[in-house]
Amino acid sequence: MTTRIEDRFAKLKNEGRPALVTFVMGGDPDHQTSLDIVKALPGAGADIIELGMPFSDPMADGPSIQKAGLRALQAGASLKKTLDIVRSFREDDAQTPLILMGYFNPIYIYGVDAFVRDALDAGVDGLIVVDLPPEMDEELCLPALKAGLNFIRLATPTTDDKRLPAVLKNTSGFVYYVSITGITGAAAPDAGKVAAAVTRIKGHTSLPVCVGFGVRTAEQAEEIGKGADGVVVGSAIVSAIEASLVNGHAGETTVSDVLRIVGELSKGVSAARLAKA
Repeated sequence: MTTRIEDRFAKLKNEGRPALVTFVMGGDPDHQTSLDIVKALPGAGADIIELGMPFSDPMADGPSIQKAGLRALQAGASLKKTLDIVRSFREDDAQTPLILMGYFNPIYIYGVDAFVRDALDAGVDGLIVVDLPPEMDEELCLPALKAGLNFIRLATPTTDDKRLPAVLKNTSGFVYYVSITGITGAAAPDAGKVAAAVTRIKGHTSLPVCVGFGVRTAEQAEEIGKGADGVVVGSAIVSAIEASLVNGHAGETTVSDVLRIVGELSKGVSAARLAKA
């Protein structure tokens, strides 16, 4: 059996375009608004959804996503409630791949076996856990793979050819290439360097390669999409949520502001397809 992630990339390959992968933080700015956003993302053009697991010490994330996590936690978010968002999303959408992204600490506290079981039951397709290196695969990666969850690993500009095979060994679904050194949203990626890095990674794996960290505009999404199988956007979307808030709470335009930006990004990745043709 193929997974939803594999099916989606096969479909996009037939269409000749890269995926738009959108990140939002679970429970930001509150549970219901977060659920409304997640449910509306596919209709706005998102091909794959990354849902953040709120954590109080997100060391790889820039200010926008850090603040999103804190807003979610202050609104009562938890890993269990994040899984509830997935479960509610699956009531209406059985096709769109949904990946949980975050850090190992909340999963460890939840209990690995219970988390893997509940994630599958909720309808999660894959995991990105940024602080678990390959040397710790037995902690979560291998149990997740055994249960049928894709485990998506990050490669970075400093992941050389000697290290890359270890990174790719138990990776499935796709490879997430971090386009810059540093935290999310910190700088704009260099499309030429990214394309060269994607080509190098593809020399080691047949998996799709998606590029994230620093992509904020439709123009950037188009440029990165010319050389990648997918473009990941998080900080720009999360920043739109923050800008829409009224006295720290969801405003009338919170959901529509997010969908407008996602729609623009979707046009960007579609333009990358036209540029290839």
